[in-house]
Amino acid sequence: MTQDLPLGAPLAHWTPPPRPGRDSLSGRYCRLEPLARDHAAELHTANQADGSIWTYLPYGPFPDEAALADWIAQAAPGPDPLFFAVREAVSGRALGVLSYLRIAPEAGSIEIGHVNFSAALQRRPAATEAVALLIGRAFDLGYRRLEWKCNALNRASRRAAERYGLSYEGVFRQATVVKGRNRDTAWFAAIDAEWPALKAAYQTWLDPANFDADGQQRVRLSDLTRPILVARDPEAR
Repeated sequence: MTQDLPLGAPLAHWTPPPRPGRDSLSGRYCRLEPLARDHAAELHTANQADGSIWTYLPYGPFPDEAALADWIAQAAPGPDPLFFAVREAVSGRALGVLSYLRIAPEAGSIEIGHVNFSAALQRRPAATEAVALLIGRAFDLGYRRLEWKCNALNRASRRAAERYGLSYEGVFRQATVVKGRNRDTAWFAAIDAEWPALKAAYQTWLDPANFDADGQQRVRLSDLTRPILVARDPEAR
């Protein structure tokens, strides 16, 4: 007699989504542009304010604009990672970089990573909107799962993931080696069923009415996304 074994829910009406295109995305506070060598000058200038932004990335810092431009020329044309420059609306300058990576349409899974925001972009609405734009594009394309992974020692990235409403899924020990050092990797994710609530939270936080005359937020994004979390990161608090 064959034993009945549990199976996952059938996905009768799901089809693999397309890969994200190399097109720009625009919001109220920023514009995401396919990363190109032409962005190097503005990015290099912006990055001078805080060298610590390279600490947990597998590359950088770059000694000069030419070295950064050469890295962009090598990294940017590929389909995965798919890199974007973040052009902040008020200044009109490119102030950061982020990407899609580990794009797996057959599984409906996609990751956001290579997040490198200069000091001028950090803690600004444009920074939040940049990530929200990529999350929204992924789910609008039909991806089922949006991932965020970071060095487990990177507390800022872990807090950011939870702030965006991405649930903690644990730590992969000795996951890789970066710059000659061990890296344990913390995992976070959101799934498509959570996207409507996440979208509403992002829209509420990014609404100009959420900021006072001095630009201070009235409601924190983390307060809006906390009810969406399936599990919280014990190290992110």
